[in-house]
Amino acid sequence: MEKKNGPWTIKNTENVYENDFFTVYRDSVIQPDGKDGSYGIVAFPPGIGVLPVDDDGNVYLVKQFRYAVGRMSLEVLAGSIEKGEEPLESAKREAKEEVGIEAETWTDFGQVDLDTTIVKNVVNFFLAEKLKVGKPEREGTEQIETVKMKLSEAVEKVSTGEITHAISCVLILKAARKMMN
Repeated sequence: MEKKNGPWTIKNTENVYENDFFTVYRDSVIQPDGKDGSYGIVAFPPGIGVLPVDDDGNVYLVKQFRYAVGRMSLEVLAGSIEKGEEPLESAKREAKEEVGIEAETWTDFGQVDLDTTIVKNVVNFFLAEKLKVGKPEREGTEQIETVKMKLSEAVEKVSTGEITHAISCVLILKAARKMMN
């Protein structure tokens, strides 16, 4: 059964590949110009990004090896929202697991689409404040180093390209705009 997606008509959808982290779909389509074609989509579950900020203006980031890019990456706390979980619940869980942080104040910083061409992945942003720092509860695959620095230093690392993780760049800059003005 055909269905419309903006100016595109989807004739059928095929699940090409699936694992615990994402699904790849191939749509047989009628393009906006009327020609037959195909369109691939990589779909991820919704995610969260968290930037904990302490009373002294320090942020807590994580540094870890990222397989896909083959190098270490400095990032905000991030993860997928589990089935049945609300975004804020997921943010609190990830903060506790990754860096052992609990926060008294949580500010919803909106959402971002990771990419809008072939990736379907909405990420919900949160700022965590009034922190209580404890011991992380990391998963076995997480070899994470906690990195504490001033928010202004994190902004500089975004500007110089030391921080390249898109979710981190956007959340750090949003936080800076709110907190440094």
